[in-house]
Amino acid sequence: MLNESTGEVLFYKVSSTPSDPSEAILVGAREMLKEFQVKAADVSFIGHGTTVATNLIIERKGAKTALITTKGFRDVLEIGRQTRPHLYDYQVHNPPVLVPRALRFEVSERLDSGGKELSAVDMAEVDAIIEKLIEADVKAVAICFLHSYINPAHEAVVRDRLRERLPDLYVTASADLLPEFREFERLSTTVLNSYSGPRMQTYLDRLANNVSSLGSTVTPYTIHSNGGLMSIPTVRQFPVRTCLSGPAAGVVGAAVVAKEAGFENVLTFDVGGTSTDVSVIVDGQPQFTSNRTVADYPVKTPMVDIHVIGAGGGSIASIDDAGALKVGPHSAGAVPGPVAYGRGGDKPTVTDANVVLHRLSPVTLLNGKLKVEEDDARRVLQHRVAAPLDLALEDAAVGILRITNANMGRAIRSVSTERGHDLSKFALMAFGGAGPLHACDVAAECGIPTVIIPREPGTMCARGILLSDISLDFVRTLIKTATPSAWDAVTQNFAEMRAEGAAWLEGEKVEADLRRYVQVVEVRYEGQNFEVAVAVPSDTEMSLADFLAEFAKGHHAEYGYDIPGRAVEIVNCRIKAVGLVPKPHNDFHPDNLGTIDGARIGSRTVLFSAKSGRIETPIYERSRMPLETAFSGPAIIEEMSSTTVIPPEAKFHVDRAGNIIISNMKAV
Repeated sequence: MLNESTGEVLFYKVSSTPSDPSEAILVGAREMLKEFQVKAADVSFIGHGTTVATNLIIERKGAKTALITTKGFRDVLEIGRQTRPHLYDYQVHNPPVLVPRALRFEVSERLDSGGKELSAVDMAEVDAIIEKLIEADVKAVAICFLHSYINPAHEAVVRDRLRERLPDLYVTASADLLPEFREFERLSTTVLNSYSGPRMQTYLDRLANNVSSLGSTVTPYTIHSNGGLMSIPTVRQFPVRTCLSGPAAGVVGAAVVAKEAGFENVLTFDVGGTSTDVSVIVDGQPQFTSNRTVADYPVKTPMVDIHVIGAGGGSIASIDDAGALKVGPHSAGAVPGPVAYGRGGDKPTVTDANVVLHRLSPVTLLNGKLKVEEDDARRVLQHRVAAPLDLALEDAAVGILRITNANMGRAIRSVSTERGHDLSKFALMAFGGAGPLHACDVAAECGIPTVIIPREPGTMCARGILLSDISLDFVRTLIKTATPSAWDAVTQNFAEMRAEGAAWLEGEKVEADLRRYVQVVEVRYEGQNFEVAVAVPSDTEMSLADFLAEFAKGHHAEYGYDIPGRAVEIVNCRIKAVGLVPKPHNDFHPDNLGTIDGARIGSRTVLFSAKSGRIETPIYERSRMPLETAFSGPAIIEEMSSTTVIPPEAKFHVDRAGNIIISNMKAV
């Protein structure tokens, strides 16, 4: 919560409620307002992140959905690209098709590749399909016609007829959502939007009602996958754009906080209960992609480029069929959670291992709000891991953490080293409830010299929402050789898209002087299959020659070479319409220096590695730690939303913005 008058930022955290995510938001907001004595009527802005759409897709719990497509193309959704993610692994299967063949309908209509009509829409077929939709009790429909990205007229006719006949049906036309070529990805994204739409609407209604019940008249905004904010009406229309909602907010917040701390090249390391999300920030800017999958389904909308693995505090440790120890990807989640939380969990998790090793408090967490059952954690680790592997209990716990850290290290290298980044030139920004627990070990393993732990790291994604702007992405496919006439078409496209963006920002009630536009052209050499993104200034004219020079530079950076003399092909024009919102300034007061003795609240014996054995380790309360004062490990730093583990020999201090800066980590 941000006080816009003073710049003060306040933090609070409650447990998740997986059965209804909006319930935790209501409880957290109500308790936070009470805790800090703020009236709901005084709140001027509410932003939230959600994984509801993602969970619907992962758990296959979306609405009953039908597809209407061009005659002869209903099986594109199932055929896909016919690619195998792991060529020699016969146990890898494609995810189930979300629309069964019986609900994939074809319409006689056709456009050519230039958008010219070859056959009009057969409306008698459309009306017959509507009768079948009623009979099948379908709740959502996706419409995706061939070449509709260049001419949306046929999709619009069918969309309007559906809404006229079935006003309660959730309908997505691909040209409204993603007017971009590559029909399989466009089709998959459109289906996912409709599949998640009806239940997302129900969730948004509950959220709005919960906010009203607090006594607030504010309509909540939702952060979406590109790190911007959308109003509820826009989320209703494009729920698939929220698939990386929460994690994207964390990256946006990390970029701002790291830059304030003097670090522009940063790897974000967000560890929660179920997953680890990693991303790279270069020169202070998050990286974006429009090619990724959610639960193995292609989603082609602009997103912060985040790599997700199934490794978190709730990841379950088990013995595989070969008798080896494995950790994740399955998780105990928030309910029942780790055994140490005393909520009915019966499987050993990463959190239980941290409790046994005393890296986490064996008594309470969340400032005493969550009681910890160390004896239960010890029993389940002994029974399920140590005894079957004939290991000492503590060795089993260390093994669980080493496997977890290795998995996290691989995820970091996949977004950095494998893309040409030198890890020795980056800092690791660790957040999420479990990020600071593992950060030093992972940084040492990856050769990252510095770790940054922001204030209240368990709430960084929420803090990131307060650092985000309102935004929405628009795209148009061009596919023209880069000639002067094609460059004129690019200029014309951007002018029209800026007008679209301005109209959307007007609907979002953004003042004209707070509007900005970010323009990108996706371009490739002729004969290539994938594009390089080249930024095009929105406030000054860029010549074709300058554009081609920037493309050559970008191609060389991404692939290690460029091809002088080869014809260049312009593929997509993208624009992000941005509405600036007030940002919290640094409210950390350096006059609250504290003392080392005053920050120390106790000690306990902590096991950092098999070599170190148990070490008597000081415990510090973060809010009392003095600024710009050198400390040495080992140390445990506790705060409401997270615990930071600092191993022996590491050096650390709290900077003037309140971040913990750690260096000199040694690989175990």
